[in-house]
Amino acid sequence: MIQRNEANLHKNWQKELANVVTCPKTLLEMVGLSSQVHENDLKARSLFPVRVPIPFIKKIRKGDPNDPLLLQVMPRHQEFLTKSGFNKDPLLEQDNDQPGLLHKYKSRVLVMFKTGCAVNCRYCFRRHFPYQENQLNKKSLLETLSYIKSDSNINEVILSGGDPLMAKDDAISWFLDELEQLPQIKRMRIHSRLPVVIPTRITDELCERLAKSPLKIIFINHINHANEIDADFKAAMQKLKQANVTLLNQAVILKDVNDTLDAQINLSEALFDADVLPYYLYLLDKVEGASHFDINEEDAIKIMAELLKALPGFLVPKLVREIGGQKSKTPIDLKLGSVNL
Repeated sequence: MIQRNEANLHKNWQKELANVVTCPKTLLEMVGLSSQVHENDLKARSLFPVRVPIPFIKKIRKGDPNDPLLLQVMPRHQEFLTKSGFNKDPLLEQDNDQPGLLHKYKSRVLVMFKTGCAVNCRYCFRRHFPYQENQLNKKSLLETLSYIKSDSNINEVILSGGDPLMAKDDAISWFLDELEQLPQIKRMRIHSRLPVVIPTRITDELCERLAKSPLKIIFINHINHANEIDADFKAAMQKLKQANVTLLNQAVILKDVNDTLDAQINLSEALFDADVLPYYLYLLDKVEGASHFDINEEDAIKIMAELLKALPGFLVPKLVREIGGQKSKTPIDLKLGSVNL
């Protein structure tokens, strides 16, 4: 049974969402940095809006322009660079016949349940995605459910976005009600960054509804650095764990953020301390505006080879690359590099 904490401030998650920082100057001031020094960086706001929740800002080291959390959310002048191989649709998702629904894999469909995000990560592979054309209302969600029902090969539904936890609990509960009526569905997966940027989003009501579901519920966090994990996040994970939710994490290996052996060891250890298992470590999707985060595949392989020596196997994520048009993730063989499947 999930234990309720009446002192819990979970009702405030929407207030925290409404108070996200959208001005890069304000962000710099809050972390003790000069906006004048970073004047050239501020202009990159025009390429991709700034959105950073205050609970995440509080984890950023004050006065450190190279803090790994700050680098993930602060616009930088390098975003104006153009580099061969980087484009606005690296995963070939934007010419989609079914708005809000991606059916790349035979047994799984991805539903863009909510197209907004609580935080705008500067390396986001969907930073140019036409979300306005892919918003789903109740009518289009019913059409999506009809599509899922018509294909007996589909046994898993992935809620993504944006971020599906931008939706209210009752909207998620309604969709789960509908999914539970489809006999072929075994699992529902939720991909979200919200627990690490606004931990109060994991409400008692949400956990109670997930606990009641006959479906297997998998929660995929998106955390790139150990410093993102704090007591509030751990408390949110415990609530999900009590709801019998499987807790996993996927990360992206990012230059100057987590591209060292120590950073990866610390991330895996911190995740496990929070009862979350490392799942995937992605090479950067080559999206326009994020080339300064990219590292060589060979360098990632070297880190992974050392990570295997340093950690037990269950704490080592799978190194993968996502290639547009492919029917699965592309695993990175530590001896051969990218493996074409």
